[in-house]
Amino acid sequence: MNEREPSADGENHSAAFSVGRKGGGGEQSVRLLRFLAYPVLLLAVLLVAGAALRLGWDPAWVSPLFLVGVISYLALLERLIPYDRTWHPDTDEWRWYGFWFLITMAGSGLAQLLVAVGVGLISPAEPTHHLGIEIPGALLAGSLVSYLVHRLGHRNALLWRFHGVHHVPEKVNVANNGVNHVLDIVLAQGLVQLTLALVGFSRPAVLVVGLFVAAQGYFVHANIDVRIGPLNHFLASPEQHRLHHSTDLSEAGHYGSDLSCWDHLFGSFTWYPGREPTAVGLHDPTTFPGTGEILAALLHPWRRRPAPGTTRPE
Repeated sequence: MNEREPSADGENHSAAFSVGRKGGGGEQSVRLLRFLAYPVLLLAVLLVAGAALRLGWDPAWVSPLFLVGVISYLALLERLIPYDRTWHPDTDEWRWYGFWFLITMAGSGLAQLLVAVGVGLISPAEPTHHLGIEIPGALLAGSLVSYLVHRLGHRNALLWRFHGVHHVPEKVNVANNGVNHVLDIVLAQGLVQLTLALVGFSRPAVLVVGLFVAAQGYFVHANIDVRIGPLNHFLASPEQHRLHHSTDLSEAGHYGSDLSCWDHLFGSFTWYPGREPTAVGLHDPTTFPGTGEILAALLHPWRRRPAPGTTRPE
């Protein structure tokens, strides 16, 4: 990771706030924005979820529109309160990330299609229990499956050839959260959705959880200088997820992208206040094609593998 560019007062403030400050007002604005950034995102989840349930909005258009709003909000914050200005995508990266985002959306759609019949036949249209019980239950179940699939993607050599595509960029930002092998997305999201359907959580509960998970997934990947303090021990955050992308495998835990309780339970929680990765990306960059080599990256899992013992999962 390149060294962060400090502002005049030694903090990583954006030019928008660190230039032309009057009487420290700019610094106060930055602190207020850092403090409010995450609560505003959570409030948006609650408001959209509540409106969708009360007004009977169709999840088919609520979820993608909400995702566009989340990405736009976090992309703006990346300019106003960046963690590392050198992590902003350049022109070529924006083009690559756009292709990857479309591939990720295709994988997400395919995953939904594969479990659509199961969800339609098994998952009840109306809550069978109070949503106050269903929603936390669906969140815990879905996040546990997501955690296990993600961790297996790092530990299993075959699955790593799919998931490792996501770890190629040497930056962590909202735009490259979409850099994923299509089959990695199909596997991860398909298993989570299938689990929720088989357990029998209702569609309203799954919608609410889906909105929160989508917001969290992009939040933790955002290049923003936001700290959530003690909440790190329950909720995932950018502070933790940057460590997950670290080239130092001893600190690269944090397989949960929504809740961090599973990392605590299974011993993969490595964050402590002030801990930051020295560099992010692959431990061995030569093992995967570059992010701009989209076709090569998609075909990478089927390439001839090196002799046993010469490489290992990240």
